[in-house]
Amino acid sequence: MALKPPPPPWEVLQQLGESVGGSAMRGEIDKNLRALAQSALARLDVVSRDEFDAQTEILRRTRAKVVALEAELEELSRALEASRNTDA
Repeated sequence: MALKPPPPPWEVLQQLGESVGGSAMRGEIDKNLRALAQSALARLDVVSRDEFDAQTEILRRTRAKVVALEAELEELSRALEASRNTDA
């Protein structure tokens, strides 16, 4: 028997909001839930989208440099091998 996955958080919040009658109480619950969510998100090890994009670009450039250096190393290795063969 497969377990049913839990509903998304926004559905739970909507159901909770519908079950609470008074708007003053709803506002207080909303305020507390937002504070709880912000606190939980602050503890997560996440980065901003800008930082992620910047690191992605750095990684792209680094990979390109690695490919270029590998090609250069291969070329130098062939040249060294050819030089050794002509000296022998």
